[in-house]
Amino acid sequence: MLVGKWSRWWLITLMIGIISTGSMLLMTQAQTPISIPTQTPVSTSTPVPGAIGPTDYDANINPLTGLAVEDPSVLQRRPIIVKVSNSPALVRPQSGIGEADIAFEHYTEAGVTRFSGVFYSHTPQRVGSIRSARLIDYELVPMYQGLLAFAGASIGVDKRIYGSEYVQAFMCQVSDDPEQCYANVDAVGPAGYVAPSDFAERAYKGVLYGPPYFYRDQAIPIPHNLFANLDALWQLAIEDGNDQTPELSGLAFHETPQGTPTGSGIYAQVRYRTTLVEWHYDPETGRYYRSSDGEPHYDANTEQQISAANVIIVYAGHYLTDIVESQWEDTIHWSVQITVWPEGDAVILRDGVRYEGRWLRPTRDDLMTFQTSEGNILYLKPGNTWVQLVPLPDQMDPETEWVNIG
Repeated sequence: MLVGKWSRWWLITLMIGIISTGSMLLMTQAQTPISIPTQTPVSTSTPVPGAIGPTDYDANINPLTGLAVEDPSVLQRRPIIVKVSNSPALVRPQSGIGEADIAFEHYTEAGVTRFSGVFYSHTPQRVGSIRSARLIDYELVPMYQGLLAFAGASIGVDKRIYGSEYVQAFMCQVSDDPEQCYANVDAVGPAGYVAPSDFAERAYKGVLYGPPYFYRDQAIPIPHNLFANLDALWQLAIEDGNDQTPELSGLAFHETPQGTPTGSGIYAQVRYRTTLVEWHYDPETGRYYRSSDGEPHYDANTEQQISAANVIIVYAGHYLTDIVESQWEDTIHWSVQITVWPEGDAVILRDGVRYEGRWLRPTRDDLMTFQTSEGNILYLKPGNTWVQLVPLPDQMDPETEWVNIG
């Protein structure tokens, strides 16, 4: 059904540079290690008085923010995970990212970052610019039982989403030599049979849909001009039978900080290889304000500086895979697996203070939750959250990557 919506020119564009690839495409990458759970105990602490969550929420409370919504019916729809570009700088200010309930910033490749915005309580009709999915979205969509809105994907990531049989059938439908085409598609990874994801029917690829779901702003150069209308996408999900109410639990909120802070948290600097992110706490508003590369970072829809009630630094293993994301002449960029399972270190910033603890995601369908090393709940401030996904400390290049909190 999806195949017929793909244009022939886009297929040919995807195949350029792939069929001609040589032995470098067959290079074996380091295998993604299997994370071994540590002895961090699963939280059994009783929520403190006044807590929101982590298991029970009133019908009008958003379990991703701890805030009440005016229309509780919006919580009966699935969240949408939206891929938003952050490179090159001309894509800033992005549209709508400031309205995400939770936003993840993560590496793509070549040191640049991209956003996965989790939209649930707000319905902006212009979000973008929309870019391609990455392996991290293969984890985030089931985590939030969501829909995925993205422009496209590399062949390897497409296999993770739709399954290798579908991708091979589509890619090779116009080939004069299907067997050779299958081999070429295998060469860009992962090779062999790959089962469809558990959300394949909920993955909405922008190149397959026109307005009102996805549209291009002709005043912005391609490929940075694709935007999504989330209201239209939610309506499409209803028509497709993908509007089931999610069962989201695991995050806990409290209006006042709980537990013992581990230091000051009025400022955070996260240095990615090509992007410098800063968060400054404003005690008057009780929020953190984002800057990128020394400039305040705005949302184009609201013309307001992007801000968050919580900023969370999540340390997770980053490992190269055998999936080719892009190639230019002899330079190949391999897809990065960010291992957001089963647990790791985290730093939570709220109300100008910092809390060090652990993030946990024991199973694929679990939300990422937070607790102290003793197993006590780490409470977020009610409101939106920005998550900075960073490599493990021993994976960082100290010349180009670091985290400073003060």
